Amino acid sequence: MFRTYYDEHKPKKYLFEGQYTERSAAKVLQNAIKKCGIKKNVTLHTLRHSFATHLLEAGTDIRYIQELPGHNNPKTTMIYTHVSSKKLSEIQNPFDDLEL
Repeated sequence: MFRTYYDEHKPKKYLFEGQYTERSAAKVLQNAIKKCGIKKNVTLHTLRHSFATHLLEAGTDIRYIQELPGHNNPKTTMIYTHVSSKKLSEIQNPFDDLEL
């Protein structure tokens, strides 16, 4: 679907060029969710939260993630990024490496 869109519209700078409102973006998202058969309630906020979480889990520094939505305070960014149990289980205790 993206390839067809790209081939037809040949965007120059952004994939979806034009003037979009939050409402029109939400409608595009809801149509995509419906076409994908996703039953969960998904909003633009959900998408923003998921994006930040994936960046964090991929190792992106929280300070860089903070800049994307324009947050001044890292605590605000932390609201959008929940901690995954997988990443928690990967944390190693530095004392385990000590040879006593």
